[in-house]
Amino acid sequence: MRTVSLALAAVLSFSAPAIAEEQNPQIDYDGFVALTIQLADTRQQRLLSFEDFLAKQQSEGAILLDTRSAKAFKEGHLAGAINLPFSDFTEGKLAKVLGGDMSRPILIYCNNNFRDNVRPVMTKKAPLALNIPTFINLHGYGYTNVWELSEIVMMDDVDWVRTEATG
Repeated sequence: MRTVSLALAAVLSFSAPAIAEEQNPQIDYDGFVALTIQLADTRQQRLLSFEDFLAKQQSEGAILLDTRSAKAFKEGHLAGAINLPFSDFTEGKLAKVLGGDMSRPILIYCNNNFRDNVRPVMTKKAPLALNIPTFINLHGYGYTNVWELSEIVMMDDVDWVRTEATG
C-alpha cells in the first residue's frame, strides 16, 4: 500500500500545486491534501468486510456512526447507528456525540455501501462517497480508531431501521 500513497503523492504534487498565499486562513487545502495522503495506507488497513464490520461493532465502546443528513438518517439507517451529519462536525459536537475517549472504535458507512440506490441511500459519485471525508475528518479531529465498511450490501440484508416514512 505504500506504493499507492507514493503514487498518489506524486500525482497530487503535479496536479494540485500548492497555493502560495491562502486567502482564507481558516481554510487549508494543502493541509487537507497532506492529511489525505498521510492517511491513505491507514484507511486501506481499516476497510472491513460486512462480516468483520458487524463483529467489530461488538467491540467494547464501539460506536456505529452515520454521518448522512438527519433527514436521511430518519428515513433509514443501520440498527444501532447514531447520527452526526458530516456538515455538523466540530470539536465540540464530535466530543458530545462520540464522548471523550478518542481511542474508542468508530465504525462508518455511507450511501455507497448499499447496492439498492433508493432513498435514503442514493449512490453518490465514487470519489465523493461520504466515507472518504468522514474518515479523514475524524482522524483530523483526533479520532484515530476509525473503521470503514468496504462492501456493498443490500438494505434487505442488514438490520435496517426506519424512524420516518419515506415518500
